[in-house]
Amino acid sequence: MRILLVTGTQTEAIVRDAADESGHDCDVAVIGEVASFISPKRLTELIQKDRYDFVIVSGMCTADFSSVEKETGVFVFRGPRHAADLAMILPGVGQIQLSRTIPADDLIAAIKRDKALLMLEEREVAADPEFYIRGVKIGGGSRMKVVAEIMDAHRHQDIRSAVLRFFSSGADIVDLGFGFDASPEDVVKTFSLLEGIEGPLAADTQDPELIRAALDRSDLILSLQEENIPLIGSAIAEAGIAAVVVPGEAGLAANCEAAKACGIKCIIADPLLPPAGSGLVRALATMVETETSYPLFFGAGNVVELLDADSPGANALLAAMAQEINAALIFTSEHSDKTLGSVAEMRRATTMMALMESRPYPKDLGLDLFVIKEKRRRQEPPVLYETMHEAGASEKALTYDPCGNFRIGIDGEEIIAERRGVAIKSQDWRQIFSMIEEKGWVSVLDHAAYLGKELYKAELAIRFNRSFEQDGDF
Repeated sequence: MRILLVTGTQTEAIVRDAADESGHDCDVAVIGEVASFISPKRLTELIQKDRYDFVIVSGMCTADFSSVEKETGVFVFRGPRHAADLAMILPGVGQIQLSRTIPADDLIAAIKRDKALLMLEEREVAADPEFYIRGVKIGGGSRMKVVAEIMDAHRHQDIRSAVLRFFSSGADIVDLGFGFDASPEDVVKTFSLLEGIEGPLAADTQDPELIRAALDRSDLILSLQEENIPLIGSAIAEAGIAAVVVPGEAGLAANCEAAKACGIKCIIADPLLPPAGSGLVRALATMVETETSYPLFFGAGNVVELLDADSPGANALLAAMAQEINAALIFTSEHSDKTLGSVAEMRRATTMMALMESRPYPKDLGLDLFVIKEKRRRQEPPVLYETMHEAGASEKALTYDPCGNFRIGIDGEEIIAERRGVAIKSQDWRQIFSMIEEKGWVSVLDHAAYLGKELYKAELAIRFNRSFEQDGDF
């Protein structure tokens, strides 16, 4: 197999090293300073100099090489975006089908992720659980399930949309919290608004009357203890509903036995997890030593909510801790802006931990929770130049574009650009900017640069679950 690798002078050494170590017969063609700028005509000339099975160009190339393939009969595939990743991909050429349109690093990552998720799905199908909650496997050999909480559900402005969003984000069970101001009628009304939703729903209250009002639809009750078990335990048992039991004053073991004595068959033990600084490590040690035959509940939500740090890493670490103690359910919430996205993060984290089986640590799994930082920094060659100009503050007066100004904002997962009552909406800032160009709605160069900056900033705000303010800092 003879492969032509196209590169530039800046990355030549990296590409040649990767070619030498790949085990393939590779020819390296250096076309200029930057490889991604190669034209179809120039590529055709290179291919016709020798005999090749296929060509790998930079993943950063945007040109259409279909005409090259037609003229030469040689396939042209996209390599990785960054030359530093070529050594990781090149040895697998032949076993992995590269793409004409998708950069190889994206393709390989997607293949590895899909393979990992398929393996996990097969393992879950074969798992033998302790019991089921509305068709969802709990405990046993099944994966850890994510319980997402909606606090004060009876006062939520759009409870149905919130529940559906949590399920679509990866929650296995959605827990509806009812505060002390809730009435039985509030509970009944809240559940009636969720009619037709098939996923498991939980009710979180210690008030026996509120629990009783939830029994017609709730699949899980949080949190039973010595004060309410005698009053409502038998009704929960008769309804055939699962229950999470907490220590209270009597202790976890005693309350679990009291719940069992009432006839509750599906019991989950919650040792309670306090926030960091309030006994977290001591509680974790107690969990490790807890001997119980019941599936364990791990309340990660309070820890993350009461910690002023980005949630992805905190959720990943807590999921790893929960996995070590063999927790069956892990509890998370999105009560505050800083924890927005925690349900999806926790689902990703628990999936990572499930994939860790037979591994010593959750690394190189095909999935990760990198959001801002990256796993390894790419060491690309420096930009070369002959003359340097130091940029200073511009003294140019602001000139408004005669085509008009844009108001840019975000709506859910999409960017909106509005001008004179007409809006363009997309998840991709480039699509919006391309349409603006096609419509002739921008005519001043600095306005075009401004639009590109603000549109991409809006896309970043969506990607990182942050607020967006036009002309404001990101």
